[in-house]
Amino acid sequence: MGFMSISRVIRLPSRSFFLFGPRGTGKSTWLEESLKKIPIFNLLKTSTFLELSKNPGLLEAKIGNLPVGSWVCIDEVQKVPQILDEVHRLIELKKWRFALSGSSARKLKKESANLLGGRALTLHMEPFSYIELGKLFRLKEILEWGCLPLIVLNRQDAREILRSYIFTYIKEEIKQEGLVRKVEPFLRFLEIAGILNGQQVNAENIARDAHIPRSNVDVYFSILEDTLLGHWLPAYRPQAKVREVAHPKFYWFDFGVARGAAGFLDDPLDELMLGVSLETYFFHELRVYNLGYKKNRSLFFYKNNNNQEIDFVIETKKRTMTTQSEVVLIEVKSSKKWDRKWENSMRSLAETQKVKVRKMIGVYQGTESYFFDEVEVYPVEIFLKKLYAGDVY
Repeated sequence: MGFMSISRVIRLPSRSFFLFGPRGTGKSTWLEESLKKIPIFNLLKTSTFLELSKNPGLLEAKIGNLPVGSWVCIDEVQKVPQILDEVHRLIELKKWRFALSGSSARKLKKESANLLGGRALTLHMEPFSYIELGKLFRLKEILEWGCLPLIVLNRQDAREILRSYIFTYIKEEIKQEGLVRKVEPFLRFLEIAGILNGQQVNAENIARDAHIPRSNVDVYFSILEDTLLGHWLPAYRPQAKVREVAHPKFYWFDFGVARGAAGFLDDPLDELMLGVSLETYFFHELRVYNLGYKKNRSLFFYKNNNNQEIDFVIETKKRTMTTQSEVVLIEVKSSKKWDRKWENSMRSLAETQKVKVRKMIGVYQGTESYFFDEVEVYPVEIFLKKLYAGDVY
C-alpha cells in the first residue's frame, strides 16, 4: 500500500495555514497530494534557501502572475523566518493563499517571526494514528517501532530507518541550525531523555547523569519541544486533600524515535519498556484526536504522595467559581489480564469529590470488555474505536 492511500485526519482548510509536525510525519507528501499543480518552494533545497534568504522580496516574482485565491506552498518555512513578512504582504495585496509547513517552531519564536496575525490557521501533523491506519493497524509492531509513515510502510527496515532518523535530526536540526554550541553534551542528554521517556522529569538528576549544567537541561528540553519531538504532560492538581505531585512527564512524539535516541534499537523490549511504549502511543492517539477533531481539551496525569497514579486525566470542563471541573480518567496497562487493583487510583480521586468524574476507563491488551461499578474496561482497539467515535469525550 502506498503512502497517500492512507487518508490523514487533517483536512485542507479554505484559507492560509501553517502545518507543523516533526520531520518524517508526511507533511510534504500530504501538501503535494492535497494541493496539486501549485508552486512549491522547498527551503530544504539549497538554491531556493540561499535565494530567498538573501532576498525574500523575490518570492512574488518567482510565484508569477496567479489569480486571486491561488495556493502557494512554502515547505520548511522556519528556515527563512523573514519570508513571512513577504507572505503577509502577498496575502493582503494578491489575495493568495499560502500553505506553510515547518518541523520546528524554535527559529520562528527566536526571531519573533511574523505569524500573520490570525490570517493563517495552525494545523498539526503527527505520525499515523489508529483512525488513519485502518486495516494496517498492528499494535505489536507499533509498540516495538512506533508509527512514523516510513516505519509503518517499511517494517522490515524499521531499525535502520530509526537509526538514520536520529542521525538526520542531529545533523539537520542541531548542527545546521546551530541550536546548541556543542553537540556532544546534547547527545548525552538525548540518550538520557530517550531512556526517561514517559517519566517525571527531575532536572537535577538529568544534569548529573549527562554531565551538563542544570540550566542546559531546560534549554535542551525546550529544543525537543520546539522541534516537535516531544510534549509535556503536566500533573493534574484538583486541590484535593492529599497533596499531589507537581513535576510533569515528558513524552517523545513517537516511541520508536525515543527508543532510537535511548540506544535501544538492538535490544529486545522488556515488560517495563512495553508499558512505556503503550503509554506513549496512547498519549499520541489522545493528541491526534484532541487536535484533529478540535476538542482542545487539557491532558494531564495524576499522582499523589501515596503513589496513587492515573495515566491520563482529560479535563472536559474547567473549574469555575461556582462549578467543579469535570474529568475523564484513563488507566492504561500492557497486561493481557485486567487486575481490579488498577482501578483504585481512579476510584480514590473520584471519592475526593473535588472533581466531577464523568468516566473511569481502563485499557489493556486483553480481549474482553468489562463494566465494574462505573469503571469501563476495554481492549486497546475497542477503546480506540470508541475514542474516534466520540464516545470517550
